[in-house]
Amino acid sequence: MKIIQTPVRFYPFIGGVEKYVYYISKELVKYDDCEVEVICANESSDVDYEIHDGINIHRLKYSGKIANTNITLSLPKILYLSKYDIIHTHVPTPWSSDWSNIFTRLTNKPLVVTYHNDIIGNGIANHIANFYNTTALKSLLNKADRIIITQDDYIESPHLKNYKDKVVTIPNGVDTELFKPSNTPRNKNQIFFLSVLDKFHKYKGLDYLLDAIVEVKKVIPDVKLVVGGKGELLDHYKQTAQRLKIEDNVEFKGFLTDKEVIKQYATSELFVLPSISSLQEGFGIVVLEALSCKTPVISTTIVGVADDVVKTNSGIIIPTKDTQALTDSIIKILQDDNLKEEMGENGRKLVQEKYEWKIIAKKIHDLYEELL
Repeated sequence: MKIIQTPVRFYPFIGGVEKYVYYISKELVKYDDCEVEVICANESSDVDYEIHDGINIHRLKYSGKIANTNITLSLPKILYLSKYDIIHTHVPTPWSSDWSNIFTRLTNKPLVVTYHNDIIGNGIANHIANFYNTTALKSLLNKADRIIITQDDYIESPHLKNYKDKVVTIPNGVDTELFKPSNTPRNKNQIFFLSVLDKFHKYKGLDYLLDAIVEVKKVIPDVKLVVGGKGELLDHYKQTAQRLKIEDNVEFKGFLTDKEVIKQYATSELFVLPSISSLQEGFGIVVLEALSCKTPVISTTIVGVADDVVKTNSGIIIPTKDTQALTDSIIKILQDDNLKEEMGENGRKLVQEKYEWKIIAKKIHDLYEELL
């Protein structure tokens, strides 16, 4: 069976949806009966066509962005000329998902949608998002043969309430052979944070983490926060660190390669993802990656793996926007070597038993077979 994936961007672009599509595609092509082509914008790579890890990647020029969505004017033509059995698209990515909807209707082929999170905006953008949600998104979900959500809580989204009969929960995953602990000693009192640093990802909560570092520094003077990622807000966050007088405790690494990301997971004593918006935080793959590297985590109640983190004692889960709880949790973990070791072991065991990408891809492969 030939599967077309239509994320708005793809490898080597780094982001939650991009990682999701990359890893499930990488696992799916290992099946003898499965061929995967990814059609996406050429952001982060100007190679029009290539095969990477067995995945056929077709990158299209884009004329600009609307609401963080690349507009690839050639996408309709490419889909029209393509041969496929199923299209698997992703929300929140208008344009690519909408054209996927149109062409699966025209060809009467199955459409699978992974609903990562709601589409929202601020100000005028929110009015546009609301209009889209009541028109094009509704059409997309009406057509979808299956809607995948990555955590059970997302069934409560107001946009999914009429589609519960075709919604299935399949979580995100992690490659435990790639994301694994190293023999390199961990850097004492080092914390790692990873995200795209733009206005669309402010919900990751870096502002709250910087505020917490101010208080943590009073107890642990040599605390070090390593921030991975780039974007138009990078200078804003640097200026915030200076304003808070913690510039010596915060290091902004900018863009990190996969290898560099893994190194930071494995050499840090703690990973923190203080996400604040349940409407925008789809799952939090980075939390799984940290756990796979035996790194304890602190995150909030809205991430997809929150319940399992609590059940397995592989980190601490706190309320959103609670700087005091974040501060106390950081201090608690950094000051207790036995707790760090116990949480690290528990986290690695959790992802190996439940969140391996090959387990996730098997569920998606079975879903494709059921539809065909």
